Amino acid sequence: QLQLVESGGGLVQPGGSLRLSCAASGFMLPNYAIGWFRQAPGKERGGVSCISSSNQNTYYVESVKGRFTISRDNGKNTVYLQMNSLKPEDTGVYYCVARSSLYGTRCLYAANYDAQSWGKGTLVTVSS
Repeated sequence: QLQLVESGGGLVQPGGSLRLSCAASGFMLPNYAIGWFRQAPGKERGGVSCISSSNQNTYYVESVKGRFTISRDNGKNTVYLQMNSLKPEDTGVYYCVARSSLYGTRCLYAANYDAQSWGKGTLVTVSS
């Protein structure tokens, strides 16, 4: 059974950094695309970054390019999202999600993942 658990959220001042972790169980990461999504209060869940299946290419939405870095540690079956230079607009609940055989920028779109493949999320608050 595929399971994802996010951690690492918290309260941080603008300009600060956080590293989120997404620990996977029930499947092996290398064959899966992993996406990070966030949902701000009153807004829909949107893609932030992802790693596509197989070729390990990484993708970012424009608003986080140069500030966020996604990476995976296959030995620990964990995906990370390093977030630097955080801004108040980065505030939200961050979710990770997985799907096999998902390639290219399709991994940035929530509709391409099964409803049961999402973690429960971790809250990030960027505020002074």
